[in-house]
Amino acid sequence: MNKKELYQLILKKKSFLCVGLDTDIALIPKHLLAYPDPVFEFNKAIIDATKDLCVAYKPNVAFYESMGVKGWESLEKTMNYLELFKDEVFTIADAKRGDIGNTSKMYAKTYFEWLNFDAVTVAPYMGEDSVTPFLGYHDKWVILLGLTSNKGSADFQFAESEGLKLYERVMQRAQKWATEDQLMFVTGATHPDAFSNLRKIAPHHFFLVPGVGAQGGDMEQICQHGLNKECGLLINSARNIIYASGEKDFDDAAGKAALELQSQMVKFLNGKVAE
Repeated sequence: MNKKELYQLILKKKSFLCVGLDTDIALIPKHLLAYPDPVFEFNKAIIDATKDLCVAYKPNVAFYESMGVKGWESLEKTMNYLELFKDEVFTIADAKRGDIGNTSKMYAKTYFEWLNFDAVTVAPYMGEDSVTPFLGYHDKWVILLGLTSNKGSADFQFAESEGLKLYERVMQRAQKWATEDQLMFVTGATHPDAFSNLRKIAPHHFFLVPGVGAQGGDMEQICQHGLNKECGLLINSARNIIYASGEKDFDDAAGKAALELQSQMVKFLNGKVAE
């Protein structure tokens, strides 16, 4: 899915919501454990309940890797199911990969060829040659870690050198590797005061924004300073949606939680985005 198609999807659904499929088998409703693949059954129900209200899904790969072969099978089945709606949803592998070039090439093959994700999150620490293997795919995206939502982001990302914070240097440098048609940035909602500056650094790029909801990020502040003329935001919510209920009504509860966020997004889109 290219940038124009993603923007048109946002306008069509009046949503820039990304649902995080951080599926923990210990937290899903107990009745699903009777199924051969309870994780997939949970994901399928969440997708069915939310697909008209969001534009993206972001499985966190660690939750699947932790279950070994069965977890990878659940992830593959989830991606095969999402393939049925490939023109209606953007898919993100939250993998945070980053290694030397030949290893990154294999990671890119895993997520873009085998699992057919639209995008993968990538750590920039090892530099350009660790990122470029992901950029060799048509209409596929790198979502580079910029300013992350976790508390530990302060340990390194705000370190200054020659008048620039590290996250600023990363975002500026990365724009030499790819354009806004193939490169996004992770920008955490727990840093709302930074979004005006983030937009100055990357005015036309999409930002994937974790941290709204359970981590305390404020969507109104993010939208006020982060939206651009093509929306430019994918706001991720995981726990607040997928674990809105631990009972048999979990899918209905997830749909209601997604609707609440999407309804807020309509207001921001009407006020900020030029159709």
